[in-house]
Amino acid sequence: MSGGERLSKGKVFALGLLLFAMFLGAGNTIFAPMVGQGAGEDMWLPMSGFLITGVGLVLLAIIALSMCGGDVEVLASRVSSKFSAVFCLLLFLALGPLYVIPRTTSVVYEITVKPSLSADLAAGPWALLVFSLVFTVLSVWLSLNPSKLVDRIGKAITPVFTILLAIIVIRSLIAPMGDPQPAVAPYTEHPFFLGFTDGYGTMDALAALVFAAVFIQSIRGLGVTSKRGIAMTFLKAGLITVVGLALLHISLAWIGASSVEAIGRPDNGGELLAEASRQLLGYPGVLMIGGVILLTGLTTNVACITCVADYLAKKFPKLGYRGWMLLVAGVGFVFANFGLTLVLSTALPVLYLLYPVGMTLIVLALCDRLFGGYRAVYVGAIVGATAIAIIDALKAAGVAVDQLDSWFSFIPFFSAGAGWVVPAVLGGLIGFIVATTGRHPHPDRASELTEARS
Repeated sequence: MSGGERLSKGKVFALGLLLFAMFLGAGNTIFAPMVGQGAGEDMWLPMSGFLITGVGLVLLAIIALSMCGGDVEVLASRVSSKFSAVFCLLLFLALGPLYVIPRTTSVVYEITVKPSLSADLAAGPWALLVFSLVFTVLSVWLSLNPSKLVDRIGKAITPVFTILLAIIVIRSLIAPMGDPQPAVAPYTEHPFFLGFTDGYGTMDALAALVFAAVFIQSIRGLGVTSKRGIAMTFLKAGLITVVGLALLHISLAWIGASSVEAIGRPDNGGELLAEASRQLLGYPGVLMIGGVILLTGLTTNVACITCVADYLAKKFPKLGYRGWMLLVAGVGFVFANFGLTLVLSTALPVLYLLYPVGMTLIVLALCDRLFGGYRAVYVGAIVGATAIAIIDALKAAGVAVDQLDSWFSFIPFFSAGAGWVVPAVLGGLIGFIVATTGRHPHPDRASELTEARS
């Protein structure tokens, strides 16, 4: 098959399901229900923003990566090599021990174990400690012994997970737990932008920057090798994924919106999903979704541990792959024991820093030809986005929130958490003016792709 030859509809559909499976995990099902609970009968506006960052940006990220060889370091190096090193290190740490690994462990505990515990045991630290220790040890063991077991579990569990979620959603439509309630704070102000930033929590778009290479390799394995062919295949398969993820998140938001009368307002999405399953399907429903969440979370943890350890071992080889794997898993275990609610809130500053920068890189990669690929445009846009992202991260950490809001209120959308957009655009425009008036040379993207593949 030549690089420009089209794949059959069946193969494109199969790739779409593969891509969907890559982003259907235990950890990213807990956010939309909380948006639904908070926004209630007005959930459509925040969910529109949520779907942009939680779904649409995933597709754009993968298409952008397909244009630069599937390597996020290559994309980030268009700004500078130092920026690439710092951004990618933070990205992999968030994907591993700082966020995704403890989040996954905590979600599995909240949905699989906690509903079966007595109130006293659930309130104490020991149950989470014992579970997270066993779960982490099992994840490390599977990571130390690479085999097709985890891949097979993932392929088998994805359709089961999808079917079970569909059963819960259908049940919630046929026999709702209650009526959606009026929106409560903070969804009463700037609901669209709040949903937009809530989508950061899924981390799917940032994960796409890391795992896009896996999907690109799958496409090349089918004989599509040209940059345009890969991008078009991504687009077609990605539309299937986007539709699937959008339906999933909207359905989960509906479950959250209709659950307030029956289960109140839980502290986090894991607890909400577990209690909603109990209400809709009884205790057997809790056991079923708990078993699926357990296996799905296990495959997610193994993927993140191995991916992050491999990256760190390449950058800092003295400790070695196994040493980094144990360290990554150990740090994730420690953070998981702070509990899901604290894990999510503690990770917010990192997400508020990384997401605007990641989104800016994605847009720049997609528009690379329009501005000639000038490095100055990349630098200007990233500087503008990063400057405000740092301030947003400080706000998310609770540092001088009122003062920062007062000082920077002149920036459009700043109070809504999207103040980085205009500075990124202005920075890019300034960079373009500098590049064109200074007659900067156009970069050689062909050699960049060659280096990425070598």
